[in-house]
Amino acid sequence: MKQLFRNIRGFIELPKKLRQRGILGMNQRNHSYIGRYNDRSKYPLVDDKLKTKQIAQQAGATVPELIGVIESQVHVKEIHDLVADWPGFVIKPAQGSGGKGILVITSHQDGRYTKPSGAEVSREDVERHITNTLAGLFSLGGKNDVAVVENLIEFDDSFADFSYEGVPDIRVIVFHGYPVMAMMRCSTASSDGKANLHQGAVGVGLDIATGKAVRAVQFDHPVSHHPDTQRPLDQLVIPDWEQLLVLAASAWEMTGLGYIGTDMVLDKSRGPMVLELNARPGLAIQTANGTGLLPRLQKIEALKQQGISHNTPEERVAVSRELFAS
Repeated sequence: MKQLFRNIRGFIELPKKLRQRGILGMNQRNHSYIGRYNDRSKYPLVDDKLKTKQIAQQAGATVPELIGVIESQVHVKEIHDLVADWPGFVIKPAQGSGGKGILVITSHQDGRYTKPSGAEVSREDVERHITNTLAGLFSLGGKNDVAVVENLIEFDDSFADFSYEGVPDIRVIVFHGYPVMAMMRCSTASSDGKANLHQGAVGVGLDIATGKAVRAVQFDHPVSHHPDTQRPLDQLVIPDWEQLLVLAASAWEMTGLGYIGTDMVLDKSRGPMVLELNARPGLAIQTANGTGLLPRLQKIEALKQQGISHNTPEERVAVSRELFAS
């Protein structure tokens, strides 16, 4: 009975402890930030990866090269001719979410396609994946979709051994154009080469001021080394950090969304690139950083209430690096 009482008391006290740590919960995120600062009419700009690519290019941002789009079942078999001259490629649903439905192919020959893990898939497997994509199996709301085929990103050499069989990406939460929190998502064997935390990727919290690692987690538990390569994660430092933050901050001008998650990659030859934008970014970034989002969001709200504004992404990045240094 005493143990039961302690468990109940702990459950009751948990929300209070989370608030004291500044943790932003899903309900508060949805009501106070997404619902308040994101105009729903602008969601199609980020919910559709093709539209995201277009607005990013119009803003002068670099994006992964588009190989083609498959829009209907009658064109599914054309995928093999479409990628014939591309050593590696990615197929993704235009309206997918949470990393679902992304097929990464690193090489192919004679109708056999190789995934980052080394596993092979057949022509029929690739066609079936596209068919499922068109049917909306991986899409928001399960509605019919199109399959986007993009060039495979060659990640920067500085990330060697920080990711396994896949390209690491960098998520930055941007509020009113100010970068407030960041992490790098590093693929693992268990995540099948995808940078998705729910599938087993490692999340590495990043210092906004420097781009250096501050903490790392896998499945919400702290880790010190990459589980597959054994590379110490505290050695991670993101190159071109300021340039990457400026690119993230410019997502406000691109979309008009006040609260947004920007997903970017560092290509070996092309530098920082916009991968995706998200109007409903998840909250696991707080676990990766070991700190809550709420105090940082409130600092930006205080600036707005005082009538203080910074008109360019560069100015906002400078403010964020000063306010949110770890």
